[in-house]
Amino acid sequence: MILTNTILEPFNLAGMTLKNRVGLAPMTRISATEEGLVTDIMAAYYRSFAEGDFGLIITEGTYIDQKHSQAYQYQPGIAYEEQAQAWQSVVDAVHTAGAKIVMQLQHAGPLSQGNRFVNESIAPSAIQPTGEQLAFYLGEGAFPIPREITKEEIVEVKQHFVDAALRAKSVGFDGIELHGANGYLLDAFLTPYTNERHDEYGGTTENRVRFLVETIQDVKKAVGENFVVGIRISQAKVNNFGYKWPAKEQDAQIIFTSLGQAGADYIHITEYQAWQPAFDTGSGSDSLVALAKKYSQLPIIANGQLDQPERASEMITNGHADLITLGKGALANHDWVKKMTNGEALKEFNPAQVLYPIANIKDFEL
Repeated sequence: MILTNTILEPFNLAGMTLKNRVGLAPMTRISATEEGLVTDIMAAYYRSFAEGDFGLIITEGTYIDQKHSQAYQYQPGIAYEEQAQAWQSVVDAVHTAGAKIVMQLQHAGPLSQGNRFVNESIAPSAIQPTGEQLAFYLGEGAFPIPREITKEEIVEVKQHFVDAALRAKSVGFDGIELHGANGYLLDAFLTPYTNERHDEYGGTTENRVRFLVETIQDVKKAVGENFVVGIRISQAKVNNFGYKWPAKEQDAQIIFTSLGQAGADYIHITEYQAWQPAFDTGSGSDSLVALAKKYSQLPIIANGQLDQPERASEMITNGHADLITLGKGALANHDWVKKMTNGEALKEFNPAQVLYPIANIKDFEL
């Protein structure tokens, strides 16, 4: 099938003009240097998606400070100027190929499994994460018990997000995306079983979303106009795949309304299958994508097994999402948009090739 005209049309995302509505999803690829500097293979990797006609490139999660934010060994950072300048090759390569690029800013929180700066992790509460570390990202064994973050450190982390966003802007990124998904620090505040605080950041859903809201507000104020600030949201965690928000649509209403009012430019929803009901309450129930659109009134990016053109097009044409992003489908087809435009066959994703034994960028991918 050839993609519908709608998904191939340009889209204006908060002043950022995209040539189409298809983006590359952020995916950890642990291919930086040990010091967190971008490498040539990373520049070639991101350029290849832009050359394949993806309109928007969202980078892998990038750590923001020289303290607790690093999640994985060989993860890229933007914690200081040398790291920021190393990203220039990626920005230039993507822009030259005709795409826009947004950096995803990440704080690992309780799910750090490789940090060269400190020997501890921090979280809303001192609760050991479920599950085990990811072997294909060089992790091993159980997650350690994190230390509860202090209110003074919350202020500090918000400033680290601001500083990282300003560095990204200084080297030419078109925007940033806060990683508020998958169990990392911002999402850990949002999740009741990892957040047992009794201050204004714990308890009610309104309190648990507060850290995310304040971070958006602080970053938006610092970067000013003409620089996009989005946030990625999920229910699932990397260590708890089937998790659902306990208050269901009531949680969705509070969370998405709050994020919309905070001043975010978009919300990026990632679910296992983006079109499925958010809370397993029947075929007529709304997806999390639709709920995000309903309550936030913001542009919505949908992610989750949308590599088949029918599914991708439907998310746009039904009005639930404004853009879609691809992860595994993009890894198998760096030229996915070109193939769909021309009605060409897609390659199947082969996890044994790409993710194992280590999920770094392989030469054959380029």
